[in-house]
Amino acid sequence: MKRQVTLFLFIFSFGLVIGQVSYTISEEMPKGSLVGNIAHDLGVNAKRFISGKARIYTRDSNEYVELNRERGLLLVKERIDREALCKQTTPCALHFQIILENPMEFYTITVQIADINDNAPLFKNNEVVFKISESAVIGAIFVLEKAVDLDVGINSVHGYELKPTDNFALKLHNNPHDNKNVEMVLQKPLDREKQEQINLVLTAVDGGEPQMSGTMLIVITVLDANDNAPVFTQKTYKAAVTENSPKGTVVATVTASDADEGSNSKITYSITYENEDESRIFDINKENGEVMLTGNLDFEESRNYQLNLVASDDGGLIDSSKLIVDVEDTNDNSPEINIMSKSNVIAENAELNTVVTMINIEDRDAGENGKVRCYISQNIPFMLKSSTSNFYSLVTDSELDRERASEYNITVSCSDEGVPSLSSSVTLTLQISDVNDNAPVFERSSYEAYI
Repeated sequence: MKRQVTLFLFIFSFGLVIGQVSYTISEEMPKGSLVGNIAHDLGVNAKRFISGKARIYTRDSNEYVELNRERGLLLVKERIDREALCKQTTPCALHFQIILENPMEFYTITVQIADINDNAPLFKNNEVVFKISESAVIGAIFVLEKAVDLDVGINSVHGYELKPTDNFALKLHNNPHDNKNVEMVLQKPLDREKQEQINLVLTAVDGGEPQMSGTMLIVITVLDANDNAPVFTQKTYKAAVTENSPKGTVVATVTASDADEGSNSKITYSITYENEDESRIFDINKENGEVMLTGNLDFEESRNYQLNLVASDDGGLIDSSKLIVDVEDTNDNSPEINIMSKSNVIAENAELNTVVTMINIEDRDAGENGKVRCYISQNIPFMLKSSTSNFYSLVTDSELDRERASEYNITVSCSDEGVPSLSSSVTLTLQISDVNDNAPVFERSSYEAYI
């Protein structure tokens, strides 16, 4: 198990202790495995975890890490699959807080999940068919499907191999997104009269230990003369679309031309999908090259897509291009108010800046749409303080007097800066408990009696 511990502590004037600790562990560790000695790493006595009713607070329904109060340890609660948790996102990390009470304290914990080589490279199709004219020129390029490996880093796809190499060679080059384009290059002229069909095997290997691989069969049918391939007007197209665009919206129109005549000049457009999400959201009109929405976009799920476009003629020659679609955010998420910890009763002699409630605010939108400000009603002896980003503490702002007010209903409202602005609110009920701060008082200063 990789293990790295980083600790930061902050103590605020109103009595709230905040700290941050990070660990690194490998995925697929058995249930009960040690993540870290959190009590030791925080410098907190393990007995404090029991007296403070220490618990884990997380916004997600799945808790992969559990807290052993008696020993002050963080343990793996259930199997962690990095690929299911984060897909291709790196670094992959779990974020949660540990809350203690009497006095209130909270610590932010980050557990980074390191990848292991538990997935082999996989091609979407076990077999791909090319129809290539015998007049194809030396150096003609044919784009091949890339293998997908759910692992990341060195454990992801590391290289490719093509066999046999009598007519074709493999060409790899990195694109700006740090993955490899796979192309098959004609290095020896084809002759349909000698060989009408050629079978090749493309193998993808990863860089993990032990090394894993996946294969795809390439079937090439050699056609008679068609000596001009389609050519896209651009090698890379760019488009932008808002996330609330309806199905049927035309995202972009791509065009290609072919210098041949007749059936050899008829161009058919298609998209080579790299994952199921793309196939559910985008489609292309094979006749005119219009790329349309067939599903719903969500900026919070994916901010851009890169589509591999193919233009092919009836003679089997093709050209490839890319369409980069940027998804633009709309203000479609209201701020989420999460109560981390709260007190239902507070004594009327509580000191100023006593923490009553801790609140976490989240807005999934980006930019101005995700900026949130919170406020409470006026003329009450409480105020909101922002301790760290997205965290607020409700504290006493002036002296309390149960004899004047024995209960407060405090409404916390949060709104974002989008247009139009979206808001959320929550109401907290707080009871003021009595202390003996009033002496008995006679109704009159003196009394007279005669007998």
